[in-house]
Amino acid sequence: MRNWILAGSLLGLAACQEDVSSVTQTAPTNVVDALAPYYAQLDVSRPQAPDGAAEPASDAVLTQIMFGSCHRGDWDLAMLDQISGEEADLFLYVGDNVYGDARRWDATLPELREAYADLAAAPEFGRFRASTPMLATWDDHDFGMNDFGENFPFRGFAEELFLEFWRAPADDVRRSRPGVYDSRTYGPEGQRVQIILLDTRYFRGALMPTDERGAVGRERYVPTTDTSVSMLGDVQWAWLAEELAKPADLRLLVSSIQVHADGHGWEAWRTMPHERDRLYETIAASGAEGVVMLSGDRHSSGLYVREDVIGYPLYEITSSALNMSFADENNEPGPHRIGEMYAPINYGAVMVDWEQGNVSLEIRGETGDTVRDVEISLANLTNR
Repeated sequence: MRNWILAGSLLGLAACQEDVSSVTQTAPTNVVDALAPYYAQLDVSRPQAPDGAAEPASDAVLTQIMFGSCHRGDWDLAMLDQISGEEADLFLYVGDNVYGDARRWDATLPELREAYADLAAAPEFGRFRASTPMLATWDDHDFGMNDFGENFPFRGFAEELFLEFWRAPADDVRRSRPGVYDSRTYGPEGQRVQIILLDTRYFRGALMPTDERGAVGRERYVPTTDTSVSMLGDVQWAWLAEELAKPADLRLLVSSIQVHADGHGWEAWRTMPHERDRLYETIAASGAEGVVMLSGDRHSSGLYVREDVIGYPLYEITSSALNMSFADENNEPGPHRIGEMYAPINYGAVMVDWEQGNVSLEIRGETGDTVRDVEISLANLTNR
């Protein structure tokens, strides 16, 4: 009975609440279960992406993996035609794939459904889907609300919409458990690429608001001192350790938000120092080699490296945005960053030369030109 009372209270909020600030930090943890019967009988559209190119075969040798984040389906999508022409083996949508924030606080998530419908109807996206295999995870704007995590009460339905849009099969494991984290492995021994897609939303605890809003390095959040809050949740942490124990020669670990970046006070793993340390420790303890991190979110791109956390240099490439660039340049401080950031619209490319044993991390601009890059020897991504 309590769950039905809870569900009724939340649906009342959904119907009449314009200002959601009073409930953003108080959504009960069992709300997803409470609302499940309501969503099971809900008769609303659940948009789907157009049919897409087949996923690479499990033994396919990948040499061109591209990725991007932050685009709206109702804005200019010419960048997608540019990427389509690259004939990538795989494209990774790493979050903010649509902008459907639940500003009306309506449990049926009409804004998110409309955003998915806009992208599905875009001719550029249809051509991109037809030409290029895709995998996806989400970030806040296709999860439900800006900067939200486990406090978003409608996240269960948001996950259903995500899985429907990206055409997850009926037997997909993500349909049987919370969170959209996922993994794939392609290629034979010696050329094996593992893709690990984290979910940094569904289980993420509360952030620590800044006491100097707008100050450089403290714009919105500061590192929390509460070590009980989690970025991934216990189940996903255990899953990640198991994934890292599997054999692979190159591992692309996808986080929707930045991991290494310490120069800004927006969302990033730096807001939970204990969890970022746990990530580094989990990689190191697993003995996993060949790890490279991919991220988005920032409406700007950059390359990063830390040589002090896992036993070999841990690189990160951030690509954002596909069509939502808000500046010509970004001069934020850059601890761990390689060179300058690149703020105009862009996408990321991971180019693998198996014969030479090299991987190139590239930021590419509007016309496909490489504007930032770093080349890495796979032999250097090994435990010393």
